[in-house]
Amino acid sequence: MPGSILIAGAGGQVGHELATADSPHQLIALPRSQLDISDSSQLGAVIDKHSPDIVINAAAYTQVDRAEEDRDNAFTINRDGVANLARACEQAGIPLLHISTDYVFSGDETGAYREDDEIAPRSVYGASKAAGEVELRLALERHINLRTSWVFSATGGNFVKTMLRLGNERDELGIIDDQHGCPTSARSIAGVLLSIADSYLRGDDIEWGTYHFCSQPETTWCGFAREIFRLADGYQNLRIRAIPTSEYPTPAARPMNSVLDCGKLKASFGYSQPGWVDELRLVLEELRIFG
Repeated sequence: MPGSILIAGAGGQVGHELATADSPHQLIALPRSQLDISDSSQLGAVIDKHSPDIVINAAAYTQVDRAEEDRDNAFTINRDGVANLARACEQAGIPLLHISTDYVFSGDETGAYREDDEIAPRSVYGASKAAGEVELRLALERHINLRTSWVFSATGGNFVKTMLRLGNERDELGIIDDQHGCPTSARSIAGVLLSIADSYLRGDDIEWGTYHFCSQPETTWCGFAREIFRLADGYQNLRIRAIPTSEYPTPAARPMNSVLDCGKLKASFGYSQPGWVDELRLVLEELRIFG
């Protein structure tokens, strides 16, 4: 039976994909101008007005480097906002599906990170998202905390669009080749969240808690960039130079390894990891049509 899904953060990359998805359910997709999760009184009023059956939170402060000097705002949205939303869902008696990040891990370990591995964020952004996870667990039992990584899409700001812009401006790009992770399209993340929501609305038993989802295989930022320019038109003469992290310092430290083990998600929901090269091809096609 169709239900209603309230989507917070509809203006972001994943939020846009959620809002425009083909779903049998009513999608109530609200951007920050209509639903600010840091405003607890507004949250309660919106949930009372729409009476959703489940909520998906795609709202977040995601400017990783800026967060180093904007700590209060990062924590207001990524910690306090999540706490507000979780408490509102608890009061309404409905579940919450929330998006978190690979940046909650230090990146010092080898191999893929599992859900129960120790978190030790290296940045303000990562710390604010980790704090949001804690608030979510404390406030609401029926929740999904979906950690993902290296998000890209045809909308918003992301690595793919930055690379295409820089590729048009320069003859050579130096790209970091010692940070390892898994690019993941916003469309695939939205698909997982809507699939879980659909399972709940069908009355399936849900194993609540934290899950990992990313695409495969693992790569580096340099490997990701090379594939972008291999698939995109007009960049045959562009030179890509692999560089170490030390050659490109940023305000926020990134994990050197943020590969995620997604076995738990597959075991619980049957959701396999897609290939990011195929996802990238779809995004590049969309950008050529709509860019």
